[in-house]
Amino acid sequence: MGTGIQIGYWRDRGAEVDFVLSRGRNVVALEVKTSRKREALPGMDIFDRAFSPKRKVLVGGDGVPLEEFFSRPGEYWLR
Repeated sequence: MGTGIQIGYWRDRGAEVDFVLSRGRNVVALEVKTSRKREALPGMDIFDRAFSPKRKVLVGGDGVPLEEFFSRPGEYWLR
């Protein structure tokens, strides 16, 4: 049985979010970074203003460790 979760990405005029999870009205933006260097996330900021996601998650870098992210089901991030 499926989870009803859809996955995609978002891009608008050079701004982007790596992954967007959605189920019904719940939307979560996921940005994946490979370095620990603190970088601005303009795509996340623009997406946040445009869509008011339930949650924004930085994966890797200074965010959620990859191991933790991959150990949880998609439903967890939509809570």
